Amino acid sequence: MVRQFIVGGNWKMNGSRGTVSTLVKGLNEASLDKNVEVVVAPPALYINSVVETLKVGQVAGQNIYSESKGAFTGEISAEMLKDVGAQWVLLGHSERRHVFGEDSKSIAKKVKHALNTGLKVMYCVGETLDEREANQTTAVVFEQLQAVADVIQDWSQVVIAYEPVWAIGTGKVATPEQAQEVHHAIRQWLADKVNAQTAEATRIMYGGSVNAGNCKEIGKKADVDGFLVGGASLKPEFIDIINAQL
Repeated sequence: MVRQFIVGGNWKMNGSRGTVSTLVKGLNEASLDKNVEVVVAPPALYINSVVETLKVGQVAGQNIYSESKGAFTGEISAEMLKDVGAQWVLLGHSERRHVFGEDSKSIAKKVKHALNTGLKVMYCVGETLDEREANQTTAVVFEQLQAVADVIQDWSQVVIAYEPVWAIGTGKVATPEQAQEVHHAIRQWLADKVNAQTAEATRIMYGGSVNAGNCKEIGKKADVDGFLVGGASLKPEFIDIINAQL
C-alpha cells in the first residue's frame, strides 16, 4: 500500500491577523508537491480566517475538550471546529502533556470524541530525554497508543505523529535511523494490537525540529509518512519541507 505523504504545520500560540494572512498567502502562491496532503493548525482565533482563505490544504485545531458543550470556560469543542470548517484536530501534543499536564487517558477521550464528531485526528506520541536515556522509548509510546486503542476500534481517520520531546524546539533532531526505528516499532505495535491492515494503512508522521536541511533524508525512510512541523512551519522553509519528496 502506498500511503499519501502528509505534512502538518503547527503554528502553536503564534501569529496575528497580519502574519497569518502572510503565511496563507505564501502557501497559496507556492509551487507545492500535489501528492502531499497539507494541514495547518493556526491558533483557534484565526481558524475561520484560514479556512476561508487557504486554497492548498486543510485546517486543524490545536486542541479540543472532550465534551460537546457546557460550562467549560475557555475550552473549544470538536463541534465548534467543524462549524467553522476545520477538518482536523491535533491531540496529545507534548506541550499539552508536559506543560498542561494532560494524561493519555484524558487525551484518548478527546480522540474518541473528535472522531465521533467527524474530525480527523493527528495523535501525538513521544518520549522525554530521560525516558529515552532509560531505554523507555517504546514503553512510553506504546502506553500512549494503548490509551487510544482502549477507546476506539477504527483508526482510519487517525494519523500518528511521533515527536521525541527532546527534539521539539531544541534544535536537536532524531537521526533518520532513530526516527525509522520508532516508526517501525509503532507500525509493528499496530499490527500486534489492532490488526495488520491498520498497521499498513496508518500514516506515521515525524515531528521534532524538522527543517529544510534534514527533511529529505528522514522522509526517505520506509515508515516515515510525513512530518509534523512546529517552528519551521512559520518560515519560508515550510515549503521545502512540504516538497521533501520531490
